[in-house]
Amino acid sequence: MRKKVWWLGGVAVVVLAAGGAAVYATSKQSAPAPKKESSKPALEFQASEVVKPFVATMPGVIEFSGPLVAPNTVIVRSKASGSLVNLSVGEGSRVKAGQSLGQLDLEELRHKVAERSAGVESARAQYEQSQRQYTANQGLATQNFIAPTALDNSRAALDSARGQLMSAQAQLGTSEVLLKQAALVSPIDGIVYKRHAVPGEKVAAEQQVLTIVDLTRLELAGLVGTHEVSKLKPGMIVKMQVEGFDAPVEARIARIAPAAEPGTRSIGVTLTLDNPGERFRAGQYAVARVEMPDDKQRMTVPITAVGTVSGQEHVWVIDKGNLVRRIVTTGRRDAREGRIEVLAGLTAQTQVLGARFDNLKEGEKATILPPKANVASAASSASAQ
Repeated sequence: MRKKVWWLGGVAVVVLAAGGAAVYATSKQSAPAPKKESSKPALEFQASEVVKPFVATMPGVIEFSGPLVAPNTVIVRSKASGSLVNLSVGEGSRVKAGQSLGQLDLEELRHKVAERSAGVESARAQYEQSQRQYTANQGLATQNFIAPTALDNSRAALDSARGQLMSAQAQLGTSEVLLKQAALVSPIDGIVYKRHAVPGEKVAAEQQVLTIVDLTRLELAGLVGTHEVSKLKPGMIVKMQVEGFDAPVEARIARIAPAAEPGTRSIGVTLTLDNPGERFRAGQYAVARVEMPDDKQRMTVPITAVGTVSGQEHVWVIDKGNLVRRIVTTGRRDAREGRIEVLAGLTAQTQVLGARFDNLKEGEKATILPPKANVASAASSASAQ
């Protein structure tokens, strides 16, 4: 009886195992296949974000800036040492050429002039004595009363006395010039900009006393790239915007440097601005703008459409529903209009993304949404029906 029970249990185990295997096989066959990952939706762009190249002229513009300077600025210096007795002008005073500006104590210089004048008289007396001696020796030599060497010595003494007289006269002239120049006189018409000394101060020779500025003509010095300087010519009219003034004024290119500044690729350009009414002041900041007309139609896109990667300029375009990064070659830029010239890489019908977007990938699907105005009008016409 016990053997029969064990036999029936073994048969049941085998049957259960076979049934489990059949169920597993059936479930494996009927298990659904894993679903494929859904495709990424297309990027959507507003119609205003997609533009086509626009053909227009692009006038060339060169800009540079800097402070205005007064080229006719003179520093009045003391030509002799002495005490500054007085200054008759102050900062902001208007002066004329030849006007006395003050007075130095020149007593020492006057004594030196007198001393050298006396030296001239002494040298002249010595020269006249040597001349009389030489004349007398000439007569004696004719009568053979003196040797020829004595006559030669007399001639040498005369030449030496003549040289000493000329030297004394030159020294006297130098002292007289110094005395004349030591007077503080304005060399130009202008305005006193700064006083460097005060009355009662002991000044040395060549020490600065006053600075005088002539504002009737001002200059602006700026730097222009070597690739642009060939477009500028001396005498060319330039628009200049001076800080503190709304309306621009006309200036003129006065000079162009012959070489670039060391260590740069820039060449100095100097503008001159006539300022007869003295409206402008030295030190005011100014921006010069040179506009050159353009007679050529150029293909342009917004500056914001152009990006740079590894030194290459590119734009993103939508071509057959896909995003494509297109390498382009650019030319002129117009910062005011916000446009840049495209020399190669695009056609007039290319759809270009007019703004910069992050994380764009080559080959992504892209669609352009219809203009909002068109959607609104379509909705209104549908409701009317």
